[in-house]
Amino acid sequence: MTKEKKNKPSKDLPLGFVDRQEKELLVRDFIISNIKEVMIKYGFQYLETPSFEYSESIGKFLPDKDRPDEGVFSFQDENKWLSLRYDLTAPLARYVAKNYLEIAKPFKRYQLGTVWRNEKPGPGRFREFMQFDADYVGTKSLQADAELCVMVSEILEKCSLSKSDYIIKISSRKITEELFKKLNINDNQQKLTTLRALDKIDRLGWEGVKQLLGKGRIDKSGDFTNGANLNSQTIDTIKRELKKNSPKSDDLKEIIDIFQNYQFNNFEFDPSIIRGLEYYTGAVFEVNLRFDVKNNKGQVIQFGSIGGGGRYDNLVSKFGNYDAPATGISIGLDRLVYALMQRKEFKIKQSKPVVIIVFNKSFMKDYINIQSLLRDADISAEIYPSESKIRKQMEYANKINSPAVILYGEDEIKSGKPTLRNLITGKEKSIEIKELINEIKKII
Repeated sequence: MTKEKKNKPSKDLPLGFVDRQEKELLVRDFIISNIKEVMIKYGFQYLETPSFEYSESIGKFLPDKDRPDEGVFSFQDENKWLSLRYDLTAPLARYVAKNYLEIAKPFKRYQLGTVWRNEKPGPGRFREFMQFDADYVGTKSLQADAELCVMVSEILEKCSLSKSDYIIKISSRKITEELFKKLNINDNQQKLTTLRALDKIDRLGWEGVKQLLGKGRIDKSGDFTNGANLNSQTIDTIKRELKKNSPKSDDLKEIIDIFQNYQFNNFEFDPSIIRGLEYYTGAVFEVNLRFDVKNNKGQVIQFGSIGGGGRYDNLVSKFGNYDAPATGISIGLDRLVYALMQRKEFKIKQSKPVVIIVFNKSFMKDYINIQSLLRDADISAEIYPSESKIRKQMEYANKINSPAVILYGEDEIKSGKPTLRNLITGKEKSIEIKELINEIKKII
């Protein structure tokens, strides 16, 4: 009889998902700590919402074979569809509507959380990533829109970028709405497809966007995306209008005046800034980097923006008769980390433990005493977790980049002097236990 072959689970990850290692996570923690400092200074409240929402509350899907999976990851539970949140804005709108009478308005909140997008991944563009959002809800004042741009600028500069490294581009949905009226584009789905196509200018260039405005586009993998089905004359008009470089909407003129009061100059008007989501109603902004970003092969790529936002005055009112005009901005933290780690060598301390080598399990009490002594002095330390050959224990210490090992065998215990081996220089020193802390601190 032949043995039945067992299929082993795959060790590969689905496309768009990635394991994040310690250095990247520490850089992300560094960014988050700076974000929190700025948000406290600007008077924002910290909020957390669940990862799942009812799909109807998210509003970012189209039906496909009775499953709302366009753009979101969903499943059915208790006869209702649930989806992993696509962004942090729709959950905020739901939260404000639910707590409308209790919260102060304007409600200023910030959130850090993972979001999921059931879309095609690319370099630095994931299906699961962490996002930072800051929003004003309950005000029509364009002071809020302007301050969000100033605030994000301060965050980026605290995270080591200079003014020459980034630019905040601004435009207004009022410009595109006027353009749609001029071109007699009245179908809402056609408008949305057009907006989503124009939002890809920085990644696809005009030729790629032109295809999406027309019949559609086949990408490098062979996948086809349906277009907006606009005729060539309409497409040419859109291109011509988006090249104009003078703000022509009142909201943008007011925001620019407020920027001047802040002495904030790191922005530019760009009518091609669209923001693909349909809920924007006024000013929109986008945060773009001004330095080259490379993929894992060392090739310069079209990286796109690291964040953006805009005014969305009608989103909360979709949950009921709530007067809650709003504006917000977000940053894709993992995209920012991806770019920053290429721009700057972060000297972030990665605390690796001093390893206490195990000669004999019968000496465990002595090893634990030394470990406790070091940990009480806030020194990372660990006892090798099994009785193995000394060579294997040393290999482990080297592999985890331990700064030092402590050798405490029978002879050392009798003398009361452990041997400290510096794994950076290779030098050894026999010292009193009471001197261990001072000697280790010289190494780490």
